[in-house]
Amino acid sequence: MLTCEQALRQAAAAIGGDSPRLDAELLLARVTGWSRTSFRAWPERELADEAAEHFAVLVSQRANGTPVAHLLGEQGFWSLTLQVNPSTLIPRPDTECLVEAALALPLPGAARVIDLGTGTGAIALALASERPQWQVMACDAVADAAELARRNACALGLPLEVVVSHWFADLPPGRFDLIISNPPYIRRDDHHLQQGDVRFEPSTALVAGDDGLDDLRVIIAESPDWLQPAGWLVVEHGYDQGEAVRQLFAAAGFTAVATRRDYGGQERLTLGCWPERQVGADDAPRPISHRESSDAE
Repeated sequence: MLTCEQALRQAAAAIGGDSPRLDAELLLARVTGWSRTSFRAWPERELADEAAEHFAVLVSQRANGTPVAHLLGEQGFWSLTLQVNPSTLIPRPDTECLVEAALALPLPGAARVIDLGTGTGAIALALASERPQWQVMACDAVADAAELARRNACALGLPLEVVVSHWFADLPPGRFDLIISNPPYIRRDDHHLQQGDVRFEPSTALVAGDDGLDDLRVIIAESPDWLQPAGWLVVEHGYDQGEAVRQLFAAAGFTAVATRRDYGGQERLTLGCWPERQVGADDAPRPISHRESSDAE
């Protein structure tokens, strides 16, 4: 019989990649019901043959590239555990930066919020968990993804209205104090699409045209029609798209445009405020320079 430590070492060697030991521990915890801490406390604990066989199957799947989140059927995000499936993206830690940015904004106590392209519901549900007085809505163009978000809301006991809509196309009339989105922003020819977990995720949730900006252009251009005066737009984007996205915000008439960095120090999200009055040609906001608007806080 294998001990936990032997099983984990063999699994990590087979899995490879960036975090093989972590992946192996997560899979073994699922098979055995034991905590990851226990593997360190009692490395000599032996695995039953049935558990070892089940673990070997999961390790083989992971070694072939299947994401751990798909093998477990869940993924942690913020303080939540979310169900995941291949119909949408697996929530990433860096997307938590959007939640942090939104929570820091000067919004009304009962702010109306919408998460565009919600997927698992990660952003919307994180906001709802932190601000129960907010009225949070979410939408996704994929019906299966919208249903997944509803299931997650129900499982977590959080109120969330989910609509099937491609961005704003089928939303009910109304205006929001905050529009937030992690849209597709990868270029069609990006070599990363052939690497890692993204190989198992829907391309429609990843790819946005030749330059990766197609969906961001739509969201930024149309958001003013859906924002309250002094409302905010917050979007995630690629590490090398900050300058282009800031220019899109400025061209649409947003003020207080700023780009924030993710946990790895890369430009990852841009936000802007819709002014309380329409600016005229003489006082339109000037383009935001990289030095001024890139926020390394």
